[in-house]
Amino acid sequence: GLPYAIIKIPSLPIITPLKLLMNSDKEIQQEELLKKRAENIKSMFGSIVGVYDLLNALLSLNFDKSWRKFAVKVSDIKPDTKVLDVCTGTADLAISHSKLLNGNGLVVGSDYCHEMLKYGLPKIKKRHLENKIKLVEADTLQLPFRDNAFEVSTVAFGIRNVSNLDEGIKEMKRVVGPNGKVVILEFSQPTNFLFKKIYFFYFTKILPMIGRLIAKSKVDAYSYLPQSVLAFPDRLSLKKKMEFCGLEDVKFFAR
Repeated sequence: GLPYAIIKIPSLPIITPLKLLMNSDKEIQQEELLKKRAENIKSMFGSIVGVYDLLNALLSLNFDKSWRKFAVKVSDIKPDTKVLDVCTGTADLAISHSKLLNGNGLVVGSDYCHEMLKYGLPKIKKRHLENKIKLVEADTLQLPFRDNAFEVSTVAFGIRNVSNLDEGIKEMKRVVGPNGKVVILEFSQPTNFLFKKIYFFYFTKILPMIGRLIAKSKVDAYSYLPQSVLAFPDRLSLKKKMEFCGLEDVKFFAR
């Protein structure tokens, strides 16, 4: 069965810790965000929650929806699968997973940003998926689930924001049972020289400008998000990290 922390309070769609931290009003600069201090990242995402889905579309040149569909396909979800989606954000990947489940399957979407979960909840209710998706406020580095609680753990566009990538991957592995899967969908750096130049220009010059036009925030999120992609390991390095963290038969797919 699932961990006690989830099934103990089934009436609550979002399970939160006793202490909820409020967003800070002070401006947080890109350099501080790139250090990935937990509270800074949480504050940043809380401040851009209303445009987060749009920013993912901009970051991916609107490929994010098709990429999520591919991640679901790779996850090989069965109707009764128990899935954990960490860094779930506004629950887009969790919703995609849930479409393949029957009454015995369940997706748990975890995120340590309360505002993100709060924003994602109406999306779940609108689709009448409350019985298939549960949202839990939790840090990916300290997941409140027992070992082997799930068959699959996934993350989409979120693992690069975890302050310790290795520990985040190890936690995703820990909560998955034998023969389970860990699936990471993340932006990577292009290998084609010409496209890489265009991609970098778009990420560092155009995207931050667009971001500032579509939302008002004291947080330098629109520079942080593309810079965090450029600072993230390339596909081969990520594969090696996943193997270092104890995962086997690691494959990567370029889309």
